[in-house]
Amino acid sequence: MTPWRRRWDRIPRPALDAVVVVLAVLDMWFNAWSWSPLLVALLMLACVALVFRRRSPLTVFLLTLPATLLLDIVVAPLVALFTLAARSRDRRLLAACATVFAVVTVIPSPFDGHGSLGGTWTVFTFVYTLATATAPVLLGQLVQAQRDLSQRLVEIQTAKEYERELHAQTLLARERAQLAREMHDVVSHQVSLIAVQAGALQVAARDAHAQEAAGVIRSLGVATLDELRTMVTLLRASGGDSTELTPQPTLADLQRLVASSGIATKLSGDLPARVGTPTQRAIYRTVQEALTNVRKHAPGATATVELWQDDHHVGVTVTNTPSTRPSLPLPGAHHGLIGLQERADMLRGSFVAGPTAEGGYRVRVRLPAEPG
Repeated sequence: MTPWRRRWDRIPRPALDAVVVVLAVLDMWFNAWSWSPLLVALLMLACVALVFRRRSPLTVFLLTLPATLLLDIVVAPLVALFTLAARSRDRRLLAACATVFAVVTVIPSPFDGHGSLGGTWTVFTFVYTLATATAPVLLGQLVQAQRDLSQRLVEIQTAKEYERELHAQTLLARERAQLAREMHDVVSHQVSLIAVQAGALQVAARDAHAQEAAGVIRSLGVATLDELRTMVTLLRASGGDSTELTPQPTLADLQRLVASSGIATKLSGDLPARVGTPTQRAIYRTVQEALTNVRKHAPGATATVELWQDDHHVGVTVTNTPSTRPSLPLPGAHHGLIGLQERADMLRGSFVAGPTAEGGYRVRVRLPAEPG
């Protein structure tokens, strides 16, 4: 955010509204030809409406037109037009509003006492006023683009940090899995051989002390094998913290995942307790990948996560609405969706992903509800 933008954001909105209303009143005061009750009422309506221009910019702009028709004022309608341009993405609407303002300006006012202008001056005045109205429209669009860009940069930074964390967790899980394989294939095998040889020595030895020592070695070997199996099980579990060994996430962690996704997401449905652990992990990873893709490729979209079940299957459907802001192209090779497809295939399930008719995206996985 630029220093100018920070200083502008520090200005209280009521103070800014008061300045705008004062300028509009001065503009009307110096251009008034008469103070009839109708004119005063329309001028007051235009001034008061400016306070609500952020809530209903189009309505406020329309409320300034009657006063513009009667007087040659510019502050109230142009401020309303700027606010509308800063909040609307419909360029045809903005062009129509600017044109309406120019047309209303060239229509003769019954209060100015000059009557209609000549044809040439009418066209000249219309073109000049239309060009004047284009300035606040372009400025409002520039403010809107700057606001969208700032918000998009924040989202990109958040997505990068999230992906960096996921990458670190993936590397950690890979190292743990490699260490678990080494311990299982090498260390456990050797310790088991030691235990077997100690058992054979205990049986074959004639000396009582030798038998006792061999028995101790064998019991220690068996206890070490049990500890190694426990350590291998912990190492094969993927944890979210590098300083703590925790099991992989299950359905109990879905609520926390949705709450921390940074997206307006609604979680509905429930699954029976008989769902096995691999199935729970597959459903969790599906929701995690789907929400990550929404955050990356559909800025401003909302999502729904629906857990469902039928006679012999359970599943989840993640659907997001279309993005409300243009998204920047981010690198991606669809490895996440491919991984979800492979996970579903290993569990004898099905996986479907694709765009919806409304312009959003839907991810759906269906898995057997085997007991855990």
